[in-house]
Order: sequence, then C-alpha cells, then structure tokens
Amino acid sequence: MDEPAPQPVFLKDYKPSQFLIDTVALDVNLHPTATRVRTRLQIRPNPNITGKGSALVLDGEALELDEIRLRGARLSPSDYEVTDTALTLPGVPDGPFELEITTYCNPEANKALSGLYRSREIFCTQCEAQGFRRITYFLDRPDVLSRYTTRLQADEEMAPVLLANGNRVDAGKSGNSGTHFAVWEDPHPKPSYLFAMVGGALVCVADKFTTMSGRVVDLLIYVEPGEENRCAWAMESLKRSMKWDEERFGREYDLDVFMIVAVSDFNMGAMENKGLNIFNDKLILARPETATDTDYAAIEAVIGHEYFHNWTGNRVTCRDWFQLCLKEGLTVFRDQEFTSDLRSRPVERISDVRMLKTHQFPEDSGPLAHPVRPDSYIEINNFYTATVYEKGAELCRMIETIVGRDGFRKGMDFYFERHDGDAATVEDFIACIVEATGADLDQFMRWYSQAGTPEVVASLSYNAGEKTAELNVSQITPPTPGHTNKLPLHIPLKIGLLGRNGNDLPLRLDSGEEIGDGLIHLREAEQTFRFGGIPSPPVLSLLRGFSAPVKLTANLNERDLEFLMAHDSDLFNRWQAGQNYALRILTAAAAALREGEEPANAPAFAGALAVTLRDEGLEPAYRAEVLRLPSETDIAREIGSDVDPDAIHHAREWLRAEISLTLRGELISLYDTNTLPGAYSPEAGDAGKRALRNTALALLSASGIQDDTERVAEHYRLAANMTDKIAALSVLTHLEGEMREQAFADFFEDWKDDHLVIDKWFALQAMSSLQDAPERVEALTRHLLFSLKTPNKVRAVIGAFANMNPTGFHRDDGAGFRLVANAVLEIDGFNPQVSARILGAFKSWRMLEPVRRAKAKSELKRIASHGKLSRDLFEIVTKTLG
Repeated sequence: MDEPAPQPVFLKDYKPSQFLIDTVALDVNLHPTATRVRTRLQIRPNPNITGKGSALVLDGEALELDEIRLRGARLSPSDYEVTDTALTLPGVPDGPFELEITTYCNPEANKALSGLYRSREIFCTQCEAQGFRRITYFLDRPDVLSRYTTRLQADEEMAPVLLANGNRVDAGKSGNSGTHFAVWEDPHPKPSYLFAMVGGALVCVADKFTTMSGRVVDLLIYVEPGEENRCAWAMESLKRSMKWDEERFGREYDLDVFMIVAVSDFNMGAMENKGLNIFNDKLILARPETATDTDYAAIEAVIGHEYFHNWTGNRVTCRDWFQLCLKEGLTVFRDQEFTSDLRSRPVERISDVRMLKTHQFPEDSGPLAHPVRPDSYIEINNFYTATVYEKGAELCRMIETIVGRDGFRKGMDFYFERHDGDAATVEDFIACIVEATGADLDQFMRWYSQAGTPEVVASLSYNAGEKTAELNVSQITPPTPGHTNKLPLHIPLKIGLLGRNGNDLPLRLDSGEEIGDGLIHLREAEQTFRFGGIPSPPVLSLLRGFSAPVKLTANLNERDLEFLMAHDSDLFNRWQAGQNYALRILTAAAAALREGEEPANAPAFAGALAVTLRDEGLEPAYRAEVLRLPSETDIAREIGSDVDPDAIHHAREWLRAEISLTLRGELISLYDTNTLPGAYSPEAGDAGKRALRNTALALLSASGIQDDTERVAEHYRLAANMTDKIAALSVLTHLEGEMREQAFADFFEDWKDDHLVIDKWFALQAMSSLQDAPERVEALTRHLLFSLKTPNKVRAVIGAFANMNPTGFHRDDGAGFRLVANAVLEIDGFNPQVSARILGAFKSWRMLEPVRRAKAKSELKRIASHGKLSRDLFEIVTKTLG
C-alpha cells in the first residue's frame, strides 16, 4: 500500500503548547555509535491553556528509547506509546511534574547532519529547525523556552574538548575509566533549536572583548589541529561585529564566553546556537594562500550575521516557524548594514540586489513562490529561502526608509525591551515600530502575506509652459500559486530629477510640499505626482538605492541611461542604469542571434562604460561592479519565456568581446595600475583594487587576441594569493586546450590535501561553459576526493553546475538535467535537506524553450514518481511541477 502524501502545516492552525518545560538537564555520554542521553525535564501545564488531562506528546526521531520515569517512578511500555515520530504519555499529572527519559542515538550513522552527528570524528549538533528531537524526546517547537544545564562525558582521548551552551560551571575526570566530563549552564531561556554541544579533538584560538559596560568576554574559536593559523580574520570579524552591534543598535553581549566551532560537514553556512556558534569551516578558515577576497568578505558577514542573532533570534526568538523571517530577514538586514558600514555602502547594496534578483526574483515568479511569512509548509527546512532571508531583509530596509534610521533604532530598542525572553511574531515587531514612531504600517503588512514581485511602471512627462514634471506610477503584483488576488502595497520610492547639468533638482510637489529626502509613497494601484519649478525637461532617477524590491519599467531611452550612467548622484542607480542599458542590448542580441542576424549597439554602451571607468573619484570596487555585465541568469529573467540559454551565452560573449576590443587601452591601463605591491590585506581598499584588476583581466580575455589570453596564464603563474589564482582559473575554465588543463593540474597538485581549497578546484570545473560540461561533471562525481555525503562537495560540484552553469545544466539533450536529478535522488536517501535545495535549480524550468522545457519536466516527473521521497524533496518537486 502506498504511503499517504505528506500533509501541510498551516499558520492559521497555530495553537500554543499545552505544556511548558521550565528546565532541561541533559546528561550525555558521547559514543560514536551509541550515545546515551539522560534527560530530566521540569514540566508544567501551560496556564494560558484551558482544560486538563491532556496527553503529553513529545517529538522524537531516530531514537532508541531505554527508560522513562515520571516523578521518579519507572513507567512500563503500557504506560506510553512510541512511534517513529513521537512519544505519547496519555496520563500525566495536572500540575508540575518531573519527567526523566533515557535514549540512545547513533551519531556515526547520522548522514542527514541533523541532531547529533560526527564530522571528521568531531561530535557536533545541528538542531534548527527540528533536530533536537533526534537527540531526545521533547516539545521541539520554538515557543517552548527552557533553561538548560548540560553535562557531557566522553573518552578523553577521543574528545578532549567538551562544549555546550552557556558558561562552564564544572569539569573533571570521571573516575579511573579514562573519561572526563564538563558541565555547562545557560542562564537564558531558549528554544530547543538553539541547543548545541560539541566534543572532539579540537584546538582553541583565544582572545578577549571588553563590552561597552566594561565586562570582559572570552572569545574562543575551536578548530581541528593544524588550522590555528587560519583563524585570525574570523576573530577580528567577531570583535568588529560585537563593537558594531553596540554602536549601531546598543546591543551588548550577555555571557562570559562566546565560542565558535568550525566543522567540515554542515548542511548550512553557520548556526547561531546561544553562546556556541557552529560554523561550516569554509566560513572560518582563511589565510591569503587559501582564501579569496570573496571568502574573507563572506567570513566577516556570516560571523556578523550569527553574532547579531544573539538579540534578533536568541534573546527574542520566533513564536513559530512561520515567523522565521522575524529572525532571519531582520538579521540579514543587520548584517548587510554591518558590511555597508565597514566596507562600501554602494558596493554592498549592489551585491545585495544582485543576490536578490538572481535568487529571490525567480523564486517569486515561479512555482516555489511564497510570502515572506508563509501561510503553510510541508517541511520547514524548505523555507530557509531567499524570500524569507533576502526579501525579508528588504522589508526591514523599507521600514527603516519609511520611519527613518533614528525611528527604526527607537522601534528596535522598544522591541528588545518589550520582548526580551519572548517568542514573538511579525505583528509584535511591527507594533513596536508603530508605537515608537507613530508610523502607519497597516497597508505595509501586506508585504508579509503577499507572494510575488510587484511590477512598477513609471512615466515622466514635462510641461514646458508650466515648468512642471508629472510622474505617473502604477503597481501590480502578478498571481502566484495559491494567491491570485493581490492588493496594492505600500511601496516607498526614492526618486531624483536630474537637470541638464546632471545635478539633482529640488523636489517640490505642486501642493507646495518639499520632498527633501526624495521619498514618495506609492499606496494605490496608480498615482500621479506633479513637481513644480522644473526649468527644463529632467531625467528621472527612480527607485534610488533600490528602495523597494520591485521590478521597474520606466520611459527612459538609451540617451537617458547614458546620462544617468555619467551623472546620477545615487551610485546604486548609476550602476543600475548601466545594467538596464546592457540588458536592452543583450536581449536584442540574443533574439538576433537566434534569427541568424548580427547584434548591434555595443560601441555606444562601451563609450558610456568608459566614462565611469575614467572617474578616479569612484572606488575601484564600484568601478569593478560597473564593468560586470548582467549574468546569463539575469538575461534569461529579462527575456522571461521561450528562453534559449545558448543564444544568451553567445550574446553575452559577443558583448564582452566588443567591450574588450573597444576599451582595450583603458582595460590594460586598469590592469597595470591596480597592481598591489607588498603583503596581502583583505581590507576593502585592497580588495577593491584586486577586483577591478581581475575584472579588467577577464574582459580583456574576451578579445580573442593572443596576448590577452597569455596574460591570463601569466597572471596565474605570478599570483601571490588565492584571489588572483582563482581569478585566472575562472577565465581559463572556459577555454579549451593545454593552457587550461595544465593550470588545473598544477592547482590540484598544490592543494589536493586541503579540503576547502580543493572545493574551488571542483567548482570552477563544474562552472565551465565548454560543450562537454555534463560529462566533465559526471567524471568529477567519481573523483577520489568527491563524496555525495559531504555537503560542501555536493555544493561545489552538483550545486555549482546546476546553479552557475546555464549552458551545461540546460544542454539541449537533457544530460545536465539528468545528471542533477540522479544526484538528487541518491542524496535524498540520507540527506533530504541538501537534496531539496539542489532540486531548487529547476525552479525556472517553465521559461525555457519547448525542447529543454520538455526534458526538464521529464526529469522532474521521474523524481516525483520515485518510490519513496523525503518530505523535503516531495514538497519541492510537487510544487515545481505544479
């Protein structure tokens, strides 16, 4: 008999827990295959729930139950019921009671990497979202907050380091058995998903931080032996994060110690467990020879993100998993601001918007579209998405735009004061902002419940006689699965009107209202704004700073875009004008190439680019961003339907070659003048110069001139840091011939013993646009250093191929789809989270041209018809098929 299909959970069905757990005492004896967990719970009925005599139902998975004691008395099997997912005690006391449970689990066999597992012989945990139930039976939900005491015991040789949340209060030998123990107490109530414990042979890099109130906090980063010399940047990033959160949001750290543990096997990037963050080691370990500028920036940002969770996620957590954006979207916004303040605000904004448009916009327009706060889910792990994280951050940014930075800080202070120690909701957060500022955010709340990316259309007209400019703006949000009727949103639009000299004109509505900050509010389906005192036809700069996550269409011609590229005072919009101009050329070029015609208009665009490249007043990192053309994914999204990935690829390569030939002198000059002598520094200034130099190198390589190709090989040979080496290999991977093969062979010999660096070797080959890419990737999956059971390796090979190789993944014979589908099915047998995330690469299959669309659908149907799918994969494949 077929098993019933997994059923969704609905936000509307939320009910508070009938029981609360005040304290949790864990006694854990670590063993590779039989870890014993004795749990003592102090439980009481929830006083806010009416009715008595309810059964106690505890969540549990992959556990071996040994013993249960209720108020000290051992229960017999007839006193309770155990299933694969729960432990039910039908008769529990009406008042407070103590429950003791002893279970066993097998960390070595846990390849789902959820709960307690082993990573390269290190015991570690991942409990978000529902991993704690794989450690012991529990009310594994975020609105049950408890104080934890954890006693860990292990063979001292196997696990000389024993860590858990909070402060260590005791440690010592366990008799004469060669074992030892450590006891940790966390004074702050927390949900089970924030629990963590670690045991293993680790070494510690230590430092200290003095908080704004004068408290000294021990900072400890634990890594595998031999990796100590790769932790300096992570430690510096942690101290910067702590200082920034004090200065920007007034948030001080609250324990005596802050610990980070780096492990090699991890389903995500990092986890904010209270006082004991566990990180994917690629986001901790770095030195110039092994890590790129991108790696350094990611380490800084992610350490900041996880540390900022201490207040937005830990001290104030979410009531239920539907409120996930409350901790993740808000914390992404905070980490974006952290990077903006430490590095470059316009460059960070460009990076954030690139991420949003590349990952979230397609999600919002496809079968996996869901609101920032979903109204249902089958598997909560599937909602750690770009919509919840990146779009959720954009909602916080819009709120700050509406109420102002000071108002937002005031609202945040009120939120922390009112809800410290609470499990809160989006409504709680918004209410604090409203009470603190008096803002009207009723209509704004629709952003949290409506899926889809709003489409804003704007047109500007000029009346010479009245010297007025009239801006007409309309909005519509297209239908998304399950949500067809969309209401108008409150959209904050930052605008500017540029005069003939390129300067911003004063903005005054014909009502007399001054728009000093350039902010107007679109609340209706269509609105008109009339500005007076405009001496000549202006050029419109709309959606400055990307003030709202919308798709914008405006009546700007190529001359207007060239003007904005040269003069817009808003550097984000100056960059966006160049992107819009390039997209017009590239979409037209792709269409022309499909018809066998010659593309056009490259020289004018190259000339507009040159104006920015010659502006020495602009940061090198910003000029590097201007030089980067829209990606093939960007072009496909702009075309929208009947997409031919090969035509897009050839169009982009054509424009790269045209720019390279037209601006060759300027590009060579940029390459030569941005050479950095001396020691490597990951700081923003030097990283920006390397970015500009390496971007110029890549563009020059498109010229087809032999000298420019040889320059790439020479760049690789002379590279003194990993950033420059990877920049050269990123070009060479797309070239056939001995030069490519020799470089990759040399790189492998140099780094085959470093599991993080070799992931770069894997990923660069998986991204190659060479025609035989699927066959090359298939060969990589059989490589001795590759394993489907290591998430970083899967992301480096299968993930990079599916998400960053448009021509290979979408090859017209279906080989790319088949390769990824095969991997997804195999991975799903032991790690459903990873399999479901990889399958997300198919989310835009409906926009492909008919031949590729049919082949993608065939592979999706093959997955859907597989005998036994995890809940994770079942939800993604059924939604993707629609």
